[in-house]
Order: sequence, then structure tokens, then C-alpha cells
Amino acid sequence: MDKPTSPQEQPRSEVRLDQYDSVRSHVRQQVSSEVERLERRIETLRLTRAPHAAIMISTYERMIDRKKGFLKNHDLKETGAY
Repeated sequence: MDKPTSPQEQPRSEVRLDQYDSVRSHVRQQVSSEVERLERRIETLRLTRAPHAAIMISTYERMIDRKKGFLKNHDLKETGAY
């Protein structure tokens, strides 16, 4: 009798972002929403006098750049997004 295969032993199927339009749309929407939230956080931080606001703004800007780069690298950039 064969023993059941554990999840680690099963071959993983590779997910391609361009395989399904619904996946592409969901990923584009999710990442774009994350970028918008980060941009709002930056604007809020610019209006406050928090002691570490500059560091946080810089970090959020790097995160935004990476997320926009992800969208661009996977041809997910939508005109007018962000």
C-alpha cells in the first residue's frame, strides 16, 4: 500500500501571472491599492512632526518604487493607476 505523499514531496505547479486574466487583474488591483495606501501614508507623515517621519517616508517611497517596478516587470501597469 502506497503511503500518501506529503505536500513537500508533491511537485509544485508554477503560477504564471499572464496565464489567467482574472489573476492578472487581481494582482494589478491589489498592488495598485497598496501603492495608493502608501502614498496616502506619506502625505500624512509629511503633515506630522513625528521624530522619524523622514525615515518612514523614505522607506515607503522605496516600497512604492519596488511595487511599481513589479507591475512594470510583469506588464501589469495600468494607465492612470496609482
